[in-house]
Amino acid sequence: MQLLRKASSLFQLFKQAILGTEQNFTEGSINRAIFLLSIPMILEMAMESLLAVVDIFFISRLNNNDAVTAVGLTESVIAIVYSLAMGLGMAATAMVARRVGEQDKPGAAVAAVNALYIGFVISILISLVGLFFYKQILHLMGASASVIEVGSGYTWWMLTGNFTIVALFLVNAIFRGAGNAAIAMHSLWIANILNMILDPILIFGWGPFPEMGVEGAAVATNIGRGAGVLYQVYFLMQKKGVIQIRREHVKLDMDVIKRLLKVSAGNVGQFLISTASWLFLARIVVLFGSTAFAGYQIAIRVIIFTILPSWGMANAAATLVGQNLGANQPERAEASVWKAGFLNMVFLGLVSIVFYFVSEPIMRIFSADPGVVYYGTQCLRIVAFGYVFYGYGMVIVQAFNGAGDSRTPTILNLCCYWFFQVPLAYILAMQLEFGALGTFWAIAIAESVIAVVAILLFRRGTWKTVKI
Repeated sequence: MQLLRKASSLFQLFKQAILGTEQNFTEGSINRAIFLLSIPMILEMAMESLLAVVDIFFISRLNNNDAVTAVGLTESVIAIVYSLAMGLGMAATAMVARRVGEQDKPGAAVAAVNALYIGFVISILISLVGLFFYKQILHLMGASASVIEVGSGYTWWMLTGNFTIVALFLVNAIFRGAGNAAIAMHSLWIANILNMILDPILIFGWGPFPEMGVEGAAVATNIGRGAGVLYQVYFLMQKKGVIQIRREHVKLDMDVIKRLLKVSAGNVGQFLISTASWLFLARIVVLFGSTAFAGYQIAIRVIIFTILPSWGMANAAATLVGQNLGANQPERAEASVWKAGFLNMVFLGLVSIVFYFVSEPIMRIFSADPGVVYYGTQCLRIVAFGYVFYGYGMVIVQAFNGAGDSRTPTILNLCCYWFFQVPLAYILAMQLEFGALGTFWAIAIAESVIAVVAILLFRRGTWKTVKI
């Protein structure tokens, strides 16, 4: 009987997390707070990663490694857009959460509006670059003439339509800071459902629609994300909840913009540093041919599918840190991080076991090419060795960002990625002639080192005194 009551209570809590309400998590059970925040955030990130997996699934059915390579190279560049969107988004989450913890709802609304202004300007600049230089960008990434011919349309659509990425990440970050992660989750559901429906229709030309090939995947993704953004805007304009945007809030506040840019500069910097290193790694792998690169890209999509849900747990920790520091409860903030980190470590540890034993069947879902399957299988198995460390480390890094301390993770990324991972990948792949597998080992080793160093830095506690 008691077991049934506990199960019923857990179901009600899960239902509350899915339906979503904006909450102040500065009091009550920490475990309950982590559960209510992390469930929708995990599902949100699972939906975001599903976008990438669905695209590569249908594109791989074209049986054209050049198409997969074009998508992989484009996604490596689009990762810069993700870096900007996520960096600004984390600054918005930190500032909104801090204002919520301080019971300053108008301040939270002003922070949200001005974050959107910054995101709009960034999106326009990226669209202009994509509009005129999409082929040159693929060429700089090492794409062959055949890859450019097949995939340049995909690159054009993804770069010029980047506003859907920036807006989706940014508005979701605002809702997370307000303690309502369910809205973010619902918007990704809409984006994914539309993308899954439109992908095969536009790629293969089902019904009255023309066969667009790889370009159709980009169109489907932009339409899906665009619908998700419209859903977000609808809730953002509602006159209820913590974030209530009224006429007096829709104005440029240069003081808020300066503070957002100051915090986001570090956030963007840390993501650009890591993204640039991934670009370099992609540049190394592509030297070993389209087969190796296609296997690598499919494996990375599968890895992202498991990593992004873990970012949900990390984002939950960031919100808890921001709100509790705003309420002047640093010890509660720290306790939340250690608990979230442990849970994330257990989850990714289980995923690593699955990858080790069933990585080859997973790869065969996406490709029948023996070479592609081989490289993808090796990538999954090798990178999974660092999952246990990464599970804890990613929560710690996000906790720094939630506190507004973006400087520490930026320095950490610079040292561990550019001064360690990139040279290590080059030495293992090129000098010691491990080939593409050397790059995979560099990823696993570097991510483990980052996690250990991040934990040591977090224990110093300097993040508790950051003002934003």
